[in-house]
Amino acid sequence: MQEDVCMTRVVPANFGPLKGANASARITGPCGDTMEFWLLVNDGRIFETTFTTDGCEHSIRCGSTAAGLANWKTLDEAEGMTQADVLAAVEGIPEESHHCALLAVNTLKAAIAGYRAKLKEQKDQKKSDCGSCTDESCSASKARPDEKPEEFEDRRLLKSRLCRIKHKIIVLSGKGGVGKSTVAVNLATALSRAGKRVGLLDADIHGPSTPTMLRTGDRKVKTDGQCILPMEVGGLKVMSVGFLLENRDDALIWRGPMKIGIIRQFLKDVEWGDLDYLIIDSPPGTGDEPLSLCQMIDDADGAVVVTTPQEVAAADVRKSVNFCRALHLPVLGIIENMSGFVCPKCGEITDIFNEGGGRRMAEEFRVPFLGRIPIDPAVVKASDEGNPFILHHAETATGKAFTDIIVKIESYQR
Repeated sequence: MQEDVCMTRVVPANFGPLKGANASARITGPCGDTMEFWLLVNDGRIFETTFTTDGCEHSIRCGSTAAGLANWKTLDEAEGMTQADVLAAVEGIPEESHHCALLAVNTLKAAIAGYRAKLKEQKDQKKSDCGSCTDESCSASKARPDEKPEEFEDRRLLKSRLCRIKHKIIVLSGKGGVGKSTVAVNLATALSRAGKRVGLLDADIHGPSTPTMLRTGDRKVKTDGQCILPMEVGGLKVMSVGFLLENRDDALIWRGPMKIGIIRQFLKDVEWGDLDYLIIDSPPGTGDEPLSLCQMIDDADGAVVVTTPQEVAAADVRKSVNFCRALHLPVLGIIENMSGFVCPKCGEITDIFNEGGGRRMAEEFRVPFLGRIPIDPAVVKASDEGNPFILHHAETATGKAFTDIIVKIESYQR
């Protein structure tokens, strides 16, 4: 490359190594130009791409364009990108430099192939019979001192079920009535809508809201002789104690051990299969059920804490943050629900309660603030009708708030 070209070229923003990249590849083209790509991949989707090249200005432009086109695509979509796609997206590349676009595409595909090979190697290292895996540090690899054989087998089965779920997120609140179940159902639906394999566990034994919010009617769960089969609702795998009731108005008058037992059964005996995400709608408060739930899922990604703007709600929700810290459960962030009212006529948001309680609490505890979700009459109507709000109102202010929260949560899983 001529020195004057090197000194005058405009370096794009995605030029250079990507910190935290989990895939990369370097290829030298027919003209001696070398190009290298770095990819940040999570759950089969490319979240960020950077590159570098020692080639000419056309090589830089083609590399930058290919990197930009790859962002937010699935691996399959990015792998299907062609030289023609790059040339169509960048202008002014003379025919004699079309090989720069081909070099960019081939380098990108080589990085993707390297990532796939790494995944296969990791998968091959694990046993398929889940005993539980080859990692000797796994809690299910051997019995604990004084643990009875049947207790060890029960724990091993629980771990083998959870090992097939990549991300486990618990939705918590320090009190009821803050819209925790609404948040859980719509977060799960939004993740499913984004192409993820998602399960939703309604662990609220005394107030199961999921059957109503997903309009499951009187459908009952089935078994295959060994496992409980989760309800399939709009692409979601769902389980709730509400599916086990003869009458949906029946009250469960259970003491703690029975409630903890059914929650454990929902985790251990339900055939969740391979999931990208399991969203758990936890019972409110910091008592037996949420405590046992968090202890059963000892590798949870973390908790999403839901509050409303008023100080009286935020004061109780603070206890949830301290609860998480006592259990060494990461707090993925705080959601301020019912934050302002969306006028059904003009769409203007009016703060009818105090505003900013969730954000102030997040700053106080130094945890992420995921966002504020306004009150929208359509949310109430959608929940009562059993249609997840995010499915039909994604472009509203409230729908966009849910979408933004999903993007933030996914970014933490990179």
